[in-house]
Amino acid sequence: MWKLWRRWKGERKPAWRQLPVLVLVNGLAEQRESWYCNRSAWERDFDVKVPEILVYDGPQLHRRIADGLPITVPYLADCLEEYLERFVQKTPYYIVASSLGCQVAVELAVRRPAWVARMVLLCPSGFGSIERLPVVEGVRHSDMESLLRSIFHDPRHVDQQMLAYLRERMQQREWKKGLLRTVRGTAQHCVRDQLARVRCPTLVVCGEQDKIVCPEAVRAAVCHLPLFQFILLPSCGHAPQIECSQTVNRLVRAFLLSPDAETPRRTLASAAAGEGMQAEVSHGLG
Repeated sequence: MWKLWRRWKGERKPAWRQLPVLVLVNGLAEQRESWYCNRSAWERDFDVKVPEILVYDGPQLHRRIADGLPITVPYLADCLEEYLERFVQKTPYYIVASSLGCQVAVELAVRRPAWVARMVLLCPSGFGSIERLPVVEGVRHSDMESLLRSIFHDPRHVDQQMLAYLRERMQQREWKKGLLRTVRGTAQHCVRDQLARVRCPTLVVCGEQDKIVCPEAVRAAVCHLPLFQFILLPSCGHAPQIECSQTVNRLVRAFLLSPDAETPRRTLASAAAGEGMQAEVSHGLG
């Protein structure tokens, strides 16, 4: 009866199509849940994968800690490479990464250039010489307010259920230990010298009020690279995928799907006008 009703209404089943794979790589103080503002928007056009390479209370990470081995960016890149090679196997991939995850994405793109079609790097760490980690003190002292102030320009953008999740995690000794050991192993890592070896078009998005990564240092690292494009979002901190989610969602989709290099500039201008904000877009000079 339901099928007859649908046929009478003239409805058709949605056409099946094979979607390109989009891999999301979260940052240091985030988990896969931090993409809650973005996944549904991107799943319309991509087969979205969120590999959990940083599970702070997970047995694999704590076995490595118990063996006296550091949690480093190359180790995390190994984990991402293994996940894609064993469980996805649909190259080339599109990648959107945040903060520390951007270093992992760059490592993978340099190792496996044929695997990566395009990348979007949000507030990337490891592009400059000096970075601030106020987020660590927030986690170390279970101080949620300090944690939020270090990440967001306006903490009111954070979902309350997400806050409850983070508060619960920060009370767990194993989770906190895993995060702090990861900080110890990755804090001094820098991928700036590897950026010129990236062979895929790359969009870099920074928040103007980022308290962790210096936007000007990021700009300086990529401004001379012809495959890189840099966008600065005002009134935004270290998590633009949450704080400016609508703009970021539109930018990511436009940049990854369109062959036109000018599309991200036009899309950002349109999004900025609609949200009553201004943003800066610059291209690598090559």
